[in-house]
Amino acid sequence: MGQNSVRGEGTRGRVPRARELGWDDELYDAGAATGAGPADAPEETDESADSGTTTRAERRRGGGSGGGGGSAADGRTSHRRGGSRRRGKKPGKRKALRWVAVTLAVLILGTAGAGYLYYEHLNNNIRSGGRAGGESGVKKAAPNALGDTPLNILLIGSDSREDEKNIALGGGRNDKDRKPLADVQMLLHVSADRENASIISIPRDTVVPIPACKGDDGTSYAATDNRPINESLQRGGPGCTLTTWESLTGVYIDHWLMVDFAGVVAMADEVGGVPVCVKTGVWDKSNGVVKGGSGLKLPQGTTEVKGEQALQWLRTRHAFGSDQNRAKAQHMYMNGMMKKLQGQNAWSDTGRLMGLAETATNALQVSDELKTVKKLFDLSMQLKNVKIDRLTTATVPTTEYPPNPKAWLQLVPASADKMWSMIRDDVAFDKNGDKAGTKPKPSAPAKPKTAAEAPGSFAVTVANGTAGTDEAPVEGRAKDITKVLTGKGFTQAEASKEAQPREDTVVLYPKDAGDQGKANALSVAKALGLPDAKVRADARTGGIALVIGADWREGTVFKRPTSVAGDLPAGADDKTSCMDIYAVYKWDGKS
Repeated sequence: MGQNSVRGEGTRGRVPRARELGWDDELYDAGAATGAGPADAPEETDESADSGTTTRAERRRGGGSGGGGGSAADGRTSHRRGGSRRRGKKPGKRKALRWVAVTLAVLILGTAGAGYLYYEHLNNNIRSGGRAGGESGVKKAAPNALGDTPLNILLIGSDSREDEKNIALGGGRNDKDRKPLADVQMLLHVSADRENASIISIPRDTVVPIPACKGDDGTSYAATDNRPINESLQRGGPGCTLTTWESLTGVYIDHWLMVDFAGVVAMADEVGGVPVCVKTGVWDKSNGVVKGGSGLKLPQGTTEVKGEQALQWLRTRHAFGSDQNRAKAQHMYMNGMMKKLQGQNAWSDTGRLMGLAETATNALQVSDELKTVKKLFDLSMQLKNVKIDRLTTATVPTTEYPPNPKAWLQLVPASADKMWSMIRDDVAFDKNGDKAGTKPKPSAPAKPKTAAEAPGSFAVTVANGTAGTDEAPVEGRAKDITKVLTGKGFTQAEASKEAQPREDTVVLYPKDAGDQGKANALSVAKALGLPDAKVRADARTGGIALVIGADWREGTVFKRPTSVAGDLPAGADDKTSCMDIYAVYKWDGKS
């Protein structure tokens, strides 16, 4: 994975003082250091004070009008000095005021500069890598009527043993040189209106196709079928895990975030512990039947876990009975952390925010487009308003994988397809969005500014994408739909011989074709009964292109799958207030 990490010492919860950064706090000869003239130098005019002219370096240090620094303060001081002269105050008083102004200027610039260097220190903490490891063919969802799009983030828990901290927490010194596995994988979906969110897990031993990927080090990995999804991290890093999810779901994923054992412990400590609950005492240890265990030992009821205990909670499988139940316990942890952060006003309390920033930038690895503190902060601000009763946790239903039923799982196709469709269509996983029936209806899509050209005046390429990711293609599908279009006047429609497997049907138009291209594409969609949301601009297409996805395998008029908010498949919604414990691992709280 690409890395630009520089582990500076820094401080937590405050901005370092100038002296800690190697600066001299003393104000001896400060006038010379700041360019201030002698006491009897001409006074600065109001015009120069208010001009707002600053260099790039001054703006970066906080000296510009937008930085809350020197410019405005200097203007006010100059104005006061001018007023003193007009009232006939003595030169000695003016000199004293000037030294006050110089002192304030040095302190202001020193603080702003320290803040800037601390910001750079946090940036240097951040480790990053490429967003995607391969080509999935999945495009970002079209904006809604208000111009907003959903936000999808892949959360990855790595079992890396690359350093001693992780070995101490997770054991397995013999795995020090092994490439890490993605033992925790969750997709965080935040709705376009930022009012609801969902966290969806796939158990680590679920068998899926893993696409061809390339790691940040340039190593290429061939596509492989029927391997556990946690191996995707070994085949090109977190970018490959993201590409695997995109190929599987048809959902465009904006970013990935990855954390290892030590990072989990650090984050749990920073928030002061995360509340979890067990219905009976639990001790996840070796027994006569199953060796190993996380070591988790908790009394009955709710406990705020932090440090190594938080990691044990997230790694426990045997005591919870299965990988699916482990995902349920992990979701309980995520809910608890979100509730804790909201209760701490973490997004508005400066002290809390700085402590979290220091810990998070050290603990997390992120995709390249998130590798600055500002971008991570902006991302977090999009999550702060999602209420807990609008956050749904779910695990995709699975069954035993017949070739290896004791170790591996496979997705239940109908259940998985329904969940992926709801995410793609931005349908809420919960039913809490309109309890009072007062939620305004979304505006109708804006009509194109330009009228579509005559159907027979432009070419339309029709491709068969009905194979999706795990189904056989419908033979002749592109030819059949081409005939339909021809019959509706699109006489230049032509079937492509190249298959383009994808989950959802789309009509693409060249990005540089502007309003005219969009209007023409919308006319194709309308002729086939496709919703406007299926029309998207694409920089790589050379003309209007219809790709018939796995969501339209039959019929000549598209029938949009109907998904109702909260209508999850059986067994998917796994939110619970307290975890059941498998009998062998129950603990009476005494021994």
